[in-house]
Amino acid sequence: MLAAQAKLVYHLNKYYNEKCLSRKAAVSKTIREVCKVVSDVLKEVEVQEPRFISSLNEMENRYEGLEVVSPTEFEVVLYLNQMGVFNFVDDGSLPGCAVLKLSDGRKRSMSLWVEFITASGYLSARKIRSRFQTLVAQAVDKCSYRDVVKMVADTSEVKLRIRDRYVVQITPAFKCTGIWPRSAAHWPMPHVPWPGPNRVAEVKAEGFNLLSKECYSLNGKQSSAESDAWVLQFAEAENRLILGGCRKKCLSVLKALRDRHLELPGQPLNNYHMKTLVSYECEKHPRECDWDESCLGDRLNGILLQLISCLQCRRCPHYFLPNLDLFQGKPSSALENAAKQTWRLAREILTNPKSLEKL
Repeated sequence: MLAAQAKLVYHLNKYYNEKCLSRKAAVSKTIREVCKVVSDVLKEVEVQEPRFISSLNEMENRYEGLEVVSPTEFEVVLYLNQMGVFNFVDDGSLPGCAVLKLSDGRKRSMSLWVEFITASGYLSARKIRSRFQTLVAQAVDKCSYRDVVKMVADTSEVKLRIRDRYVVQITPAFKCTGIWPRSAAHWPMPHVPWPGPNRVAEVKAEGFNLLSKECYSLNGKQSSAESDAWVLQFAEAENRLILGGCRKKCLSVLKALRDRHLELPGQPLNNYHMKTLVSYECEKHPRECDWDESCLGDRLNGILLQLISCLQCRRCPHYFLPNLDLFQGKPSSALENAAKQTWRLAREILTNPKSLEKL
């Protein structure tokens, strides 16, 4: 048993060194290329409208607010200033979303975003995004990369296609620190010893973002409240949770396997599903020794089996907001196909670790 475990870990480490590190290097190179173009576009936006200040800054070899959806798809979060006069309200009526409501009607004129406030006193995510989309469209025509960048049409999101190879979504957002959403108040689970109190405090201090983007949990039910609502996002908190042990290495292997074998019609799986399942696996295996390098094979198998189960049940709950299903809107046939592919992959790795050389 131990020999088989050691053999699997040996081949996984080899896979990590040969495939995952080269994937990381390639993605980093793409990020630099993409961020040059996006920065240039955002500089033009800022000239036209100083309220949209670019927050795409490089810090310690990473760009704050940039998420890799897949090696050709990225999301850049553009942090807006001054949420000041609004109260954050998440009463659970819109899963995964919240609204920003004027704390006092008399403060309307004090807001930096006065013309985006609805008659009922909500700061409309849709109105801000619509204005931003117009500005980005104008900036694309003026920027120095105009030959290689164009707007993606037929969407209310702000998306750029760069060199016909990459798609970048730019999402206006507010950073919320020092508060924690009511819809995530159940976390951490009282009966789960992970993460410890210190890490919980760090994660909650990290806070969350409110994004102006389509709220996919309610697609097709566009009420006005929904289009004014902001989507909750916990990127920094999630990154902090998976520090230590072989957690990040495990996630790297999952991403590489996804890119190579689970990039399927209907786009059932992305990097975020993998990250979410790593967090759930941490709850199931709360001790640090469970994430020792020697346990990499066990953790990977556990996550792949959990992924198959989620795909078969057609449900993958968001880690912090379990009422939100990350498979919402994905075609059943795509999820079924992904379940079969993941099962083949898991069986191959488990029965023949050497197969990782070809995977």
